[in-house]
Amino acid sequence: MKTGLSKKQKTTSIYFDEASPIIDVQTHNTDFKNRLTAYTAKYPKLCRQTDDAEQGGLTFEIHKGRFSFKLTAPYSEERRKAAGELAKTHTGNLQAKEK
Repeated sequence: MKTGLSKKQKTTSIYFDEASPIIDVQTHNTDFKNRLTAYTAKYPKLCRQTDDAEQGGLTFEIHKGRFSFKLTAPYSEERRKAAGELAKTHTGNLQAKEK
């Protein structure tokens, strides 16, 4: 869908405070919108869509206990090399399955 917004204008904003049990999420990200919409359909008591900006953005309210952030540390050089070696050893398996 063409929204007329630049990629820089297509933001995701997450608002919450310590007093409220609700988090407000406003996003233009298609994957995130789809995931939140599906979650809303499955768990309407925990999440609901509150606004449609009609330029591609949607706003949701979700209970704090249902939303999380995942922070991941960068791979060490050793772990990067191990992951690369593992991928190289399994590349043959993938190529064999494609034939």
